[in-house]
Amino acid sequence: MLSQRLTGATTVSATMLLAAAAGIAVFVTGGIGGVHRGASESFDVSTDLSELARTPVAVVCAGAKSILDIPKTLEVLETCGVAVATFGSDQFPAFYTRSSGVRSPWRIDTPAQAAAAIAASQALHLGGLVLAVPIPESNAADGEAIEAATRSALAEASAQGLSGAAVTPFLLKRVAEATGGASLAANIALVLNNATVGSQVAVELSKLRKRANE
Repeated sequence: MLSQRLTGATTVSATMLLAAAAGIAVFVTGGIGGVHRGASESFDVSTDLSELARTPVAVVCAGAKSILDIPKTLEVLETCGVAVATFGSDQFPAFYTRSSGVRSPWRIDTPAQAAAAIAASQALHLGGLVLAVPIPESNAADGEAIEAATRSALAEASAQGLSGAAVTPFLLKRVAEATGGASLAANIALVLNNATVGSQVAVELSKLRKRANE
């Protein structure tokens, strides 16, 4: 698209590249991509993970999308040497819900701590950093309903022979329909919450850099 001077939406991986080129150290998204369920057969793994391994940008998100295999996603991030932390919780979130049932590799409790972690990572010339922010309890969707909708959507996607880039938007649409829009409402709430935390982290990082240059 760039070579043809066209416009379009960007994935997390593409946004990381653009942010790094613009000197932006922190950006906010809903959830990162990762290892898809059934990846042992499909080999469907998001390029977000490989980009996190090489591009020095911190991604503030609500964890990995719940339609993914979150334990395997965390394993790949560990293999790639990507720092992963959860903001204010010992449990890694599952996008629409506060916990994926998997213990977070690292807990960070304040924006200042997050900023210090980002600064240290970038000083060591490491790749990206994932700061997972659990959705507020009042906005969280019902975990069992989300999982049931996800399994149903996965079965439908398989029956239709969907693969690659077509899978994620199809699954998210079907989950929203099956939950009567509850997943969409949770999605909007978590993005707003991520933006609040992400902006606080960015401010603290700016202060840290300013002090370092004085």
